[in-house]
Amino acid sequence: MQVSKLSLNDFRNHKNLNLTFSPGATTIVGPNGRGKTNIVEAVHYLATLSSHRVSQDGPLIRSGLTTANVAATVIKHDRQAQVDLTINYPGVNKVILNGAALTKPKDILGLINVVIFSPEDLDLIKGEPTTRRRFIDEFSTSLSPKFVNTRSEYERTLKQRNTLLKSLGRRNPTESARATLEAWNEQLVTHGSELVSTRLQNLQKLESHILNFGNIISGNSEPLVINYASSWLPSESISIIDIANKFQTQLEKIYKDEVERGVTLVGPHRDDLEILLSNMPAKGYASHGQSWSIAIALRLSIFTALRIHDDDPILILDDVFAELDEKRRSRLIDVISGVEQTLITAAVLDDVPKVLLSNQLLLDDN
Repeated sequence: MQVSKLSLNDFRNHKNLNLTFSPGATTIVGPNGRGKTNIVEAVHYLATLSSHRVSQDGPLIRSGLTTANVAATVIKHDRQAQVDLTINYPGVNKVILNGAALTKPKDILGLINVVIFSPEDLDLIKGEPTTRRRFIDEFSTSLSPKFVNTRSEYERTLKQRNTLLKSLGRRNPTESARATLEAWNEQLVTHGSELVSTRLQNLQKLESHILNFGNIISGNSEPLVINYASSWLPSESISIIDIANKFQTQLEKIYKDEVERGVTLVGPHRDDLEILLSNMPAKGYASHGQSWSIAIALRLSIFTALRIHDDDPILILDDVFAELDEKRRSRLIDVISGVEQTLITAAVLDDVPKVLLSNQLLLDDN
């Protein structure tokens, strides 16, 4: 898979930018503030409809405006597609695929697959559970775009249930209110168990790759393991029916606490991924260099699983090499050689290994 052409209009700092990319590695070089990361962020946004840097679309639009446009020519399995995405903030985004408007922007998910390494990846190890849940959920969506519907339905149900719990906490719950809560419980369990089951299945697909790449990046010195962490699930693998039963039982068990606090206290929205390095929690234990190694191993695992599933995703290395020592650089290069398309950003050429400098895009400082 590759992007052969990319056009940005009023996206971040780019008023009007038209680029052409070749297969293989392309290095985008320029001083800080020239918009290197903004270019690869746009490619990532086309693939995921979300930014790896911000949670809302507003910052993606050039200052003072309310609309931005990202258009690309994509080649996949020797077939070409033209994608045109309009970002409206406030407002609803619009997507045109091969000249035809899509009913829902999310229908574009699955057309483009991207794996991105960036400084933000340190949050996978050092940050909050939200970042790690997003990691497994984005991978799940890449494997099956319909997963986004499962997550959306769960989040919608969770929001409605929390609203009801807050109202129940202000008065004595009536039988009618209890019945309404039970109805929301049923939906929460249905969507939540499907969400968790998918996460568990897809995490299992990554386990061997994570162990392998952890060994490669660290030089076989620090075994890397990742587990699904939940306060309400057993550690052993269980079926979706068992997950649903466990979820329902836990909701009944903590009913009074939830009414008192006015919030849903258990479910996939509170779960986490436990990352262990040499059997120790990586969060709080891993050094800066080790954290980078873990992040790289996690992203390479995603890349490999997607490659096996379909074809090479577009690989983005956003200002990564400047953070790596020579050994980690060398090991990373060995792993990513032969990728169909890699986009690399760097402030100076010296940060990028010479073997990856065949195609260069220079952004001047004017």
